[in-house]
Amino acid sequence: MAAGLALASLGGVAGHAAQPTATPTSAAPAPQAAAAPQAAAAPGGVSNTAPTTAAAMPTANPSSPELAMDGAPAMTVKPMIGQPTDGLFGLQPQVTKNGQFAHWMHNSILVPTITIISLFVLALLFWVSFRYRKARNPVASKTSHNTFIEIIWTLAPVVILVLIAVPSIGLLQAQFKPAPSGAVTLKAIGNQWYWTYQYPDNGGFEITANMLKEKADVAAGERPRTDADGPKLLATDNRIVLPVGVPIRLITTSNDVIHSWAVPAFWIKLDAIPGRLNETSFTIEKPGLYFGQCSELCGARHGYMPIAVEAVPPAEYAAWVKAKGGTMPTPGKASDKVIPQPGADGSAAKVEEAAETANATGPVENVATPANATAPATTQGATSNPAGAGNAGQ
Repeated sequence: MAAGLALASLGGVAGHAAQPTATPTSAAPAPQAAAAPQAAAAPGGVSNTAPTTAAAMPTANPSSPELAMDGAPAMTVKPMIGQPTDGLFGLQPQVTKNGQFAHWMHNSILVPTITIISLFVLALLFWVSFRYRKARNPVASKTSHNTFIEIIWTLAPVVILVLIAVPSIGLLQAQFKPAPSGAVTLKAIGNQWYWTYQYPDNGGFEITANMLKEKADVAAGERPRTDADGPKLLATDNRIVLPVGVPIRLITTSNDVIHSWAVPAFWIKLDAIPGRLNETSFTIEKPGLYFGQCSELCGARHGYMPIAVEAVPPAEYAAWVKAKGGTMPTPGKASDKVIPQPGADGSAAKVEEAAETANATGPVENVATPANATAPATTQGATSNPAGAGNAGQ
């Protein structure tokens, strides 16, 4: 069994390795023939490295100015906003209410508490080393207990932890508060090693975001990163766009291993787990360009899964959605879209698989079953269920 699984995994990897690294946004992905069964030994020249890029979905209006830069409205990077800055110490400026509260709590509660405790313990160490050194205490004291001191050093940490827990629990609760009606749903799907995004409330269009490589690393026909795209290792060929002042419902999942969608300026870090949908919500308060990365070790190219988010006014967001071929939902209406997990019956992969099967087999005639027909026999073993196939009610 182990050998069979190993050969199967090699077959899947080899099939991916033959795919192109990336294609322009305006080009539709070319249809691929069914992969042949993997032989016992991989042929020469075939890489066993999983793909790190994926082709992007076609857009309705590729020439729209709303798609002028990296598939989004033209917006340049602002120094010290939405990105790490060399030489600065502390958290990034926060643009969500939860982030602002967490920033205040970090600077006003946690850091002072940590500093005071550390200095107090350090002072005690120096005082004990000086006061109770051998020169001043040739005969060591045999005192082993002091009830008052023991009560103090037990109760003081408890009080400190309780005082810290009160705002911490409130922040934790706010981070997982359900999104209200009218929120924009963004589904982020982790892949090795790129992100795929879907907008279920805006027509279900999809965006694939790959990291932009440096000029010395690009292959023929690929576009290298420029300073306008964003910092090194953080710029993507397709940015996602979100509206300012509108609640965002973020849903994460994965197609392969565990990833984590993290944007520090939003105070967001949500794991993307295969076969599971995680959800949180946030509201961006300032327009701008914000960057993040996958924050869960996910393989050899874990550090090459950047996230680029443009936050724009709602009117510009609506224009961008139209340029991408999407639609705007009814204002204030709660989302009624079904968000299937990868591999579920309603997922894009299953729908595509069903369409390919239908095209290959042709139409199927539904023949009525006679009333006196017997149920087909099953080959299911180790069960006491007397029902035949299809008799789920027995």
